[in-house]
Amino acid sequence: MGFIGFLFGLISQTFANVWRHKLRSFLTMFGIAWGIASLVLMSALCDGFRQGQRKNQGQLGDNIVMVWNGRTEKQAGGQRAGRRINLEQRDVAAIREQCPSVSVVAGEEKREAPVSSEFNSGQFVNLGVTPEYLQLRKLPVATGRNISAEDQAGGLRVCVLGDKVRKQLFENRPNVLGRRITINGYPYTVVGLMSEKNQNSSYDGWDNEKILIPQSSLLRDCPPSYPGWFKGRLTAIIYRPASLKDWETAQHQVRTVLGRLHDFDPADESAAPMWDMIEGAELFDKVFDATEIFLAVLSLITLSLGGVGVMNTMMTAVAERTHEIGLRKALGATRRRILLDFLLEGLLLAFASGLAGMAVVSLLAAGVNSLPMPEMFSGLPISFRTAWLAIAALGTVAIASAIPPAWHACQLTPVEALREER
Repeated sequence: MGFIGFLFGLISQTFANVWRHKLRSFLTMFGIAWGIASLVLMSALCDGFRQGQRKNQGQLGDNIVMVWNGRTEKQAGGQRAGRRINLEQRDVAAIREQCPSVSVVAGEEKREAPVSSEFNSGQFVNLGVTPEYLQLRKLPVATGRNISAEDQAGGLRVCVLGDKVRKQLFENRPNVLGRRITINGYPYTVVGLMSEKNQNSSYDGWDNEKILIPQSSLLRDCPPSYPGWFKGRLTAIIYRPASLKDWETAQHQVRTVLGRLHDFDPADESAAPMWDMIEGAELFDKVFDATEIFLAVLSLITLSLGGVGVMNTMMTAVAERTHEIGLRKALGATRRRILLDFLLEGLLLAFASGLAGMAVVSLLAAGVNSLPMPEMFSGLPISFRTAWLAIAALGTVAIASAIPPAWHACQLTPVEALREER
């Protein structure tokens, strides 16, 4: 009961001092609360943008690498620089067999062709897909089914429509599944409808505006007309490393295989340009980390200024209660007890302010998270890491701001303190 009574008395005394100097105490507590709130809010804001960016990148596919046709910049194998490198189907088979750090690989083939239904028509990108390709690219189906291995093996004339393609060809008509459309003059049956995607990054157009058909059907019904094409040539190659830690090894293995097949130096990155989503995600993480550190430093400066306010408030309290300190010492109070009293009073003031700031920002985050979010933003997630950082910063500032006034109070001698006018 002794400690509980002491703690209750300390809390009562602290709130009495706060109430006695309402404006000064409010400004002091506001500084701490604002510092903690800004620290938590800035960290949550960075996490929200970081998660939004990752979610947006994941719209294309998880941890995929794109390889495109390129042009050499170095001489190799007796070949001149500036030679065009065209990716082929045989490259996909070689990567699958000779690159152990690659888990899935597929060739990409697409053609822009006229498409029509009984209601409307348009020019759309037709994407030739395989089962491996659908493992790599994120092309979910909302209704019906996706292109299957049987469709690819049999070269069947079936298709899956992107959301905007469906709206243009059939407007808002129901029961699109099973209807016929013509692609480049050939009849195709609609077997699936892709989910609508909120996509703001792409390498070849929006998935909502594409039609998926078996790659074997695309090669048969939509032969390319551009110069330089030959049978087996690919638009691009897509692969996924076996693990995130092996992405550089996988990239080296793929370049080595392609360099051997096409007689170019594997170190010549222009011969087969790559767009690595893993590397891109790491770059974004570094940018967000730097931004978060910068904002955290600014918030800590604000929090430190609030700590100075707490220290000044406690110094003023010590000056106002000097006579009381002398009287207590004359009656037998030890320096340790005086130090503990003022130290706990300062800590209580600082922690009450910090908890108020955390409560306000938590309510703000809950309100924001209940609203519809833009594509690149995932709200204000307050993680355990952020909470622990805020608590650690608050504890450090609270102790640093409470010790000097408490130490000053305990160093006063009874004679000096009692001499002070009340």
